[in-house]
Amino acid sequence: MNASLFRPAIYIAALCGLYLATAMFLPAMMDLYYGHDDWQVFALSGFMVGGLSMMTALATRGPPPAFNKRLGFLLVNLLWATFSIVGAIPLYLAENELSFAQALFESVSGITTTGSTVITGLDTMPRGILLWRSLLCWFGGIGIVALGLFILPFLKVGGMSVFKLESSDTNDKPFARLASFTRAFIAIYLLLTLTCMVAYDIAGMGHFDALNHAMSTVATAGFSTRDMSFAYYDSEAILVIGTIFLTIGSLPFSVLILLAVRRRLNTLRDPQILVFISYLCAFSILLGVYHHLRNGVEIDTALIHSFFNMASILSTGGFASDDYTLWGPFAVTLAFFATAIGGCSGSTAGGIKTYRFVIIFNIIRSGLKRLIYPNAVYPVRYGNITVEPDAQRGVFLFVSLFLALWAFGSMAMSAMGYDFLTATSAVLTCLANVGPGIGPIIGPVGNFSTIGDPALYLLSLMMLLGRLEILTVLVLLTPIFWRQ
Repeated sequence: MNASLFRPAIYIAALCGLYLATAMFLPAMMDLYYGHDDWQVFALSGFMVGGLSMMTALATRGPPPAFNKRLGFLLVNLLWATFSIVGAIPLYLAENELSFAQALFESVSGITTTGSTVITGLDTMPRGILLWRSLLCWFGGIGIVALGLFILPFLKVGGMSVFKLESSDTNDKPFARLASFTRAFIAIYLLLTLTCMVAYDIAGMGHFDALNHAMSTVATAGFSTRDMSFAYYDSEAILVIGTIFLTIGSLPFSVLILLAVRRRLNTLRDPQILVFISYLCAFSILLGVYHHLRNGVEIDTALIHSFFNMASILSTGGFASDDYTLWGPFAVTLAFFATAIGGCSGSTAGGIKTYRFVIIFNIIRSGLKRLIYPNAVYPVRYGNITVEPDAQRGVFLFVSLFLALWAFGSMAMSAMGYDFLTATSAVLTCLANVGPGIGPIIGPVGNFSTIGDPALYLLSLMMLLGRLEILTVLVLLTPIFWRQ
C-alpha cells in the first residue's frame, strides 16, 4: 500500500482525538462543580490527549489525497481505534480502580453504543464519570450514522450500498450536497435528544438522569446512571417514553430527515421499516401475553414492560425494566434470538439489520419459484429495486461471518472457563451491539464486572467487529489490501 495513505488517515484521527479531548472538559466541570476530585483526571486527560492530538495533526497536515476504498477502510478502523483508546483514558485514571482491559471495554461499549458495562455502584458514581459514559454513547451514535450513511456505502459494505433508502428513484438523494445532509442530520439528532430529555424529566426522572438517559436512548446505547437501569424508576410513563425513542432511533436517519424536512411520507414505504415495526409488535405482544398468563401480571403492565424490553433488545438499546429472564423459558428464548436481529440500516442500532433479512427472504422465495419454473427469471427485489447479485453475495457473506465469529468467540470464551450460556450470549450481545446477555452473570440485571481481562479484550474486539460491519475490519487482514 502507498504509505501516503497513512498520513491523511492519522491526520483525521488526530482531529477526532482533539474533539474528544475538548469534550473531556464537560465532565471535568461537572465534577468540579460537585466537588469531586475526578475533575483533575478529566482535565489532565483532556490536556494530554489534546496536546498529543494537536502535535500529531500538525505533523501530518498536508493536501488531502483522492478518497479511495483503501483509504476509507484504513480510516474507519483507525478512527474507531482512536475513539476507543481515548475514551478509555479518563476511565482508567479515575478512582474506579478499573484495569485497562475494563476501561477499554467500557469505552468500546460506549463508542459502539453497545451498552455493556463493567462498572458497579452507578447510583453513587461521580457525575463526571456518568456524563462521560453518556457522551461516549452520544458521540458514538453520531459516528455510527455517519458511518452507515456516508462511508460504508462508498466501500460497498452495508449501509445504503445495496439500495436507496429514500426513494425508488436512484438519482434522488436526501440532499444534493453532503454538507446539507450533515447539518440536517445533526439538527434531527439534537432535537430528538432534547425532546427525549424533556420527556424523561417531566415523567419524573430528574434533570441529570434525564440528560444522560436521553443521550443513551437516542444513540440506542444502553448506558444508565443506575445499576437497576430503568427498573430503578418504577414508572410506566418513563418506559413508554423510552420505547418510543428507542424505536425512533432504530429507524433509518435518512428517512427521518426526509420526513421531517421535506414532509415526504412516501419515505416510510421503505420495506425494512414495516418489517422492523411488525416484528417489534409481534414479539412484544407475544411476550406480554405470555408474561400475563404465566406470571399473573396485569395485561397492560405486562405489555408496557414487554414492549420496552423488546424495543431495547431489537434496537440494541440495552436497557432493562425487569429481569425478563425470570418471566419463563419462552421469554429467555425470545430474548436470545431477538438479540441478533437488530434495527434498520442507517440508524444507531446494531445487529444483523432488518434489510438483510428482507433480502434473504426474497432470495429464498425466488429460489423456491425457480424449483417449479427453472427457466423463468425471478429477480430478487427490495421494494421496487432489484438487488444485484453482488449485493446478494454481500448479504450472505456478512451473515456467514457473523455466525462464524459468534461460534469462534463462544468457543474461545468457553476455553477461558465460562459456561455455555454466558459464553454464547456474551459474544452474541457484543457482536450485535445489544448490551445485556442471558444468564445470572451478564443478564439484564447483571453486568460484565466479573469477566476476566482476556475475555474483555475478546469481547471488545467483537463489539468493534459488529459495529464496523465485520468486513470493514477483516479486509485489513487480507494480503491484497497491503499491496501497492
